[in-house]
Amino acid sequence: MTTLPALFISHGSPMTALEPGAAGAFMQRLGPAIDRAFGRPIAVLAISAHTLARRHVLLAGARHEAVYDFGGFPDALYRLRYDAPGALALAPRVAALMGAAGLPVQTLDASGLDHGIWTPLRYLYPGADVPVLPLSFSPHDSPAALMALGRALAPLADEGVLIVGSGSLTHNLRLIYGPGGQPDVAAPETAETAAFRHWVAERTAARDWAALRDYRRQAPHAAFMHPTDEHWLPFYVAAGAGGEAATPRRLHASVTYGVLAMDLYAFGAGSDTLAEETRDAVAA
Repeated sequence: MTTLPALFISHGSPMTALEPGAAGAFMQRLGPAIDRAFGRPIAVLAISAHTLARRHVLLAGARHEAVYDFGGFPDALYRLRYDAPGALALAPRVAALMGAAGLPVQTLDASGLDHGIWTPLRYLYPGADVPVLPLSFSPHDSPAALMALGRALAPLADEGVLIVGSGSLTHNLRLIYGPGGQPDVAAPETAETAAFRHWVAERTAARDWAALRDYRRQAPHAAFMHPTDEHWLPFYVAAGAGGEAATPRRLHASVTYGVLAMDLYAFGAGSDTLAEETRDAVAA
């Protein structure tokens, strides 16, 4: 097995679990592509926008089930299951790496996968046969702090661990569930969404980490696309884990509801290999 890239996945609406769309179809190809290029990961370390705490916590339960952390959706969504093994053996290694970097973490005998974790994983690994270890972060953590967390976790990529930051490239739900009614899932992309996505793609390809960390001031429509930061912050963990020297690759780009970007990025030395394996057409 060679070094795995770290991933930032836009998990989208919970309905993605029932209606995969372009992003779900891509993720169905992504899991087999990872296996072909790097071998099956021994575990997934998942950092999700929906597993938040005031400090870092590892959920090191022996077995996980899907958590339905949403309401008002069709009954069929709540009948979906994703029962995956926990990654107990990985927890001490993660804690040691974080401790060495001065990042304290609490390990709990607790389980549960929020929809930001189980929705993409049910496409990547539908057999639910890859152990999962969720790691929480604080929504008040800065981009710089989360990149430092990613750097601390980087050795795991050489040990067969797939590091996944799960959030959303854009996340203003008021534009979807506002008083004007929900737009069609295939609605045309808004100009503001396109501008923000293009800026992220351009700055990421240039490895302009200073600008990306300062996205609140520099990115067009940043506050409009992210009224709060938590869905964007997992990007920085994946970026830090991949290292600042390797050029990231945008593996997939699409938009739902005209405003909810589903872009997916790979970071690290294996990013080019994974891009070649998936060969997804990426929109500008």
